[in-house]
Amino acid sequence: MAAGAAAIAALALLSIAYGSTVIALSDVVAALGLDGHVVSGPVAKIVVDLRLPRTIMAICVGAGLGVIGALLQTVTRNDLADPFLFGLSSGAAAGAVSVITIFGDRFGIWTLPVAAFTGGILAAGIVLLLVSRVRGQGPERLILAGLAVSFMFIALTNYLVFAGDQRAAHSVLFWTMGGLGLARWDNVGLAALGAGTILAYALWNHRKLDAFLAGENAAESLGVPVVRMRRTAFLVAAFSTAILVSVAGVIGFVGLMIPHLSRPLAGPLHLRLIASCALFGAVLLLASDLLARTLLPPQELPIGIITSSVGAFFVVTMLIRNRS
Repeated sequence: MAAGAAAIAALALLSIAYGSTVIALSDVVAALGLDGHVVSGPVAKIVVDLRLPRTIMAICVGAGLGVIGALLQTVTRNDLADPFLFGLSSGAAAGAVSVITIFGDRFGIWTLPVAAFTGGILAAGIVLLLVSRVRGQGPERLILAGLAVSFMFIALTNYLVFAGDQRAAHSVLFWTMGGLGLARWDNVGLAALGAGTILAYALWNHRKLDAFLAGENAAESLGVPVVRMRRTAFLVAAFSTAILVSVAGVIGFVGLMIPHLSRPLAGPLHLRLIASCALFGAVLLLASDLLARTLLPPQELPIGIITSSVGAFFVVTMLIRNRS
């Protein structure tokens, strides 16, 4: 935990210092007022108005996605569970792409976040409706319904890209792969809300989540309402995912990787695991955003390219380890 907190602090300073314009760390510290001096001018404006909100958003989005992955993997008892698997991210992406390609900015700067949030919540509602229509509500049915909804919204997104304004294709591509370029002080609070909601819910229910580790029957015998708990956890995860995707786009593999990386360090019990997932999720996204801005200057890579590359390597490594 101490190492994770130190890594966040170091990466946050580097994230503020490096970009299309490199700023000396001493100037960053001065602009943030950490050395007791107040600095004004272009450097202070870049640090405070542009890079600081981006860094805070990276911490919030990374922490939120890491906790969402841990929560979904526990309640579904599936090691591959993450927001992608249940259609939450693809639903939010479809909502945002519909704005970019067809409807336009009808509500100003909040149009894209509102559309993405609506799409994510709609996807969650369809998944729960499908599950409620079948006999039994086990985790495997939730996963199958999520996969079906995910593919449906991916198909809708591809159709919107093909049928909509082709001039917006570049914006769609960048947004669907994730990025923090929209970070501003007026929407950082949304990212904090998404991360704070899932973190508070997971920590408040950490003992009930621990009961899931013993199996559904054992959890029921311990007084945990398994079906209701799974449904509530899914709705909270959907709410947080929709908010995070609405401000940062679709960033894959964070929710899948972080719980697996955290369990060997924090153990299986959820009080430490949730805190660890939040810390290392923030570390991963800060490092990915730093790489995305510095690999091909002055261009900025979508963060999804970085996280997907790391995620593919992680999954292959996990398969090889399990085989041996």
